Amino acid sequence: SGGHYRPPHCFARYKSAILVAYRNQEKYLRHLLYYIHPFLQRQQLSYTIYLIQQVGTDSFNRAKLLNVGVREAMKDEEWDCLVLHDIDLVPENDYNLYICDEYYPKHMASAMDKFQYSLPYNSFFGGVSALTPEHYMKMNGFPNTYWGDGGENDDIATRIHLAGMKIIRTSPHLGRYRVIDYNEETEVQEPWRRPPSRHNTRKTWKTDGMNTLQFRLLSRTKHPLYTRITVD
Repeated sequence: SGGHYRPPHCFARYKSAILVAYRNQEKYLRHLLYYIHPFLQRQQLSYTIYLIQQVGTDSFNRAKLLNVGVREAMKDEEWDCLVLHDIDLVPENDYNLYICDEYYPKHMASAMDKFQYSLPYNSFFGGVSALTPEHYMKMNGFPNTYWGDGGENDDIATRIHLAGMKIIRTSPHLGRYRVIDYNEETEVQEPWRRPPSRHNTRKTWKTDGMNTLQFRLLSRTKHPLYTRITVD
C-alpha cells in the first residue's frame, strides 16, 4: 500500500525514498513498478516509491517536482537516502544498491544502454542519483526554474561542487540501466550532445532551490504500488 515496504523477517539497515517526477506516462510507470519493487525487496531495504505528478499544460519541470518530492517525503520518515529516479530507466544489476554514500552525492546510472553503457559526458548527473537529505539541503536542492527538458542535470552537478562536495559514481558494470522507449518515433539524439545551460548557476544556486520552493499541493493518495503526490 502506498508503495511502502519493509522486510518482514529482518530489520532493514537502510531507508530509501524513491522519487519519480511524473506526467501522463502510464506505460512507463507500469514497466518501472513491475521491475523496481522485486529489485528493491531483494536488497532488503525499507522504502517508499513516490510519484510526484505535475498538473496543467505548462512545460514539464522535473527538477522542481523532485524538490517537492523531497519536501513531502521528509514529512513521512527520516530517510537515509533520497533516490531520484527517471521513470524510463530500469536497473539491470541487483548489486547496484539503492543506498547513499555517506560523504558525497552518488550518480547511479553510470552506464545506460542508449549511451552504449558509458557516460555521454563527464559531468553527467542524469537518470538515477542518490543523495542524503543532508547533501540535498547543503546544495539547496535542485533549481526551480528549468521548464522543459534538459539542462538541469548540469546545473545540479555544478551545485554539488559549489557546495563543497563531489560526485561519486557507481562503477559501470553495476550501474547498468535499460532505457524503456514506447515512442518509436522519438528522434534519436546524439549521445554526446548536451543541452545548453540557460542559467548562471554560480550566481543563482543559493537563491533558487529548496529555500524558495513554492507549490500548491492538490492531493496525496496511496495507490497499491506507490504514493502519488499531485501538485500545481
